[in-house]
Amino acid sequence: MHAITHHIPDDMMAAYVAGTLPHPFAMVVATHISLCPDCRADYGAHQTLGGAVLQRTENVALSDSLKSNVMALLDEPVRPEPIYDARDIYPGPVMKALKGRSPRWKTLGMGVRQSILSATDTGSVRLLYIPAGQAVPDHSHNGLELTLVLQGSFSDETGSFGVGDVEIADEELEHTPIADAGDACICLAATDAPLRFNAFMPRLLQPFFRI
Repeated sequence: MHAITHHIPDDMMAAYVAGTLPHPFAMVVATHISLCPDCRADYGAHQTLGGAVLQRTENVALSDSLKSNVMALLDEPVRPEPIYDARDIYPGPVMKALKGRSPRWKTLGMGVRQSILSATDTGSVRLLYIPAGQAVPDHSHNGLELTLVLQGSFSDETGSFGVGDVEIADEELEHTPIADAGDACICLAATDAPLRFNAFMPRLLQPFFRI
């Protein structure tokens, strides 16, 4: 069984527990926690620390706008929570987003497929299916991208990533992920901005694929 070696950074875990992490990234974090015993323990530690901080915080007067602010928060996406069961390769948070159904794959070309789970102004989260040996077009990033492996593995300029591993890519990383030999690589990927593809054809098709 693959040993998970690429985890959620401490500052991102803290933001997730505080509820300030954007929904697409929170989806990846919740799914990773569902798979990773180490980050599950870290998640619990952050929850305990947050509770201790609240107990020591002095009471403050409530503003007149509290009710309207709370009602506005009800319109925000609910933070995905870790769910520790799974169906096939899909952990609980992914199955919840799929509403218990199988992914509805759409072809991107060269055998690569995607299933968009959510897409809003704050970002998107999707499942990607990459056949063994197939490369994702060379690209960099306009923002942050989190990629969590659910099946198979992939490699790029930064290393190798297997089931449960999370790659965190920012504006400084340009890479060409390639699915390793064996099972097709299926990933959960979240972004807060469109990718920057170097080749003409991926750039041309990018608006249609919403990636």
